[in-house]
Amino acid sequence: MKFEVNKDVFSEAVSFAVKLLPQRTTLPILSGVLITVEDDTVTISSFDYEVSAKTKVAASVDTPGQVIVSGRLLSEIAQRLPEDSVTLSLSGTSVSVVSGSAKFTLATMPVEEYPNLPEVEGVSGSVSGEEFSQAVGQVAPAASRDDVTPVITGVLLDVSSSALVMMATDRYRVAAKELSWSGGSVAAEGLQALIPSRTLAEIGKTFAHTSHLTITLSVGGERELVAFSSDQRTVTTLLIKGSFPPVQKLFPETTPDYAVVSTQDLIEATRRVALVLEREAPLRYSFSADGVALEALGSDQAQASEEINGHLVGKECVVSLKPQFLIDGLAATHSEFVRVSFTHTDNPNKPGPVLLTAQKSQDGDASEGYRYLLQPNLLMR
Repeated sequence: MKFEVNKDVFSEAVSFAVKLLPQRTTLPILSGVLITVEDDTVTISSFDYEVSAKTKVAASVDTPGQVIVSGRLLSEIAQRLPEDSVTLSLSGTSVSVVSGSAKFTLATMPVEEYPNLPEVEGVSGSVSGEEFSQAVGQVAPAASRDDVTPVITGVLLDVSSSALVMMATDRYRVAAKELSWSGGSVAAEGLQALIPSRTLAEIGKTFAHTSHLTITLSVGGERELVAFSSDQRTVTTLLIKGSFPPVQKLFPETTPDYAVVSTQDLIEATRRVALVLEREAPLRYSFSADGVALEALGSDQAQASEEINGHLVGKECVVSLKPQFLIDGLAATHSEFVRVSFTHTDNPNKPGPVLLTAQKSQDGDASEGYRYLLQPNLLMR
């Protein structure tokens, strides 16, 4: 095996293949990348039985073949090579990597022991890669990080004939984002895929600059998988087994009582007032015709308060929210203004969840594309 390839192209391809590999693998060979050389193409692949990545690049091929070498080491070497081109060649049980006067020799691993990469067949559709990446960034932070309940550590992809809805929850909050979906026919009941949130976050970053992202879902079989493909790059991942909680029904149908506030003003005021709070302690928000008043009572008699402008529609409301959870939702709206909608419970002294939606102007309509539902902590007085 021997080929020559552009250094930057090669470095980017290897980096893509190893990005989703775990820091530690159960088998040493799973830390490697499989390099397949044929015709004028080099295919670089990785697989750890849960997530796979595969990409193809053009190269000047002298001798076809296959080899496996340490993925992270090859990635680090490729990033630091001195010249514009790099030549890889196999000699016995080692691979030489040459660029200019720099030469590296890497040990190989047995190709026959490497697992076959999964092939995903099922319902396929496409979305904008940029919009998909943005949606993942908005929704994934709401997923749980507690492995005790695996189903809520994932992000649900709910696919219908014309839309893809992402949803995530950690029991304290729910985030949802709807995207346009075009592609294969989907049954009336839709199609659901539950993807590990950390994996999906990396996938979102990987395809952030692609205009057309193809998603293929294979569900209902023994091995449920989803594949993401664009521009000679493919990532597959196993799905989380189990039923995602029916969080969609938690979103209120109407919210007549709400306040419209500058998103950045509310984020900055929350950060300042929260400085006196103990970790995980809630911050009090009073929404009235005069604006929004923030109050915090910390340890050692530390206190903080601030008022910012806001436009109230309907009834006044006082809620107590975890500052970081609120900031996560506010930052994800990607809008100048945010609509903070209030819901109510049977107990007039106990506010219901707070709904955040984006709003382009103070007097405009709310956008329903992204929704963030946050459960308040009851303020005891």
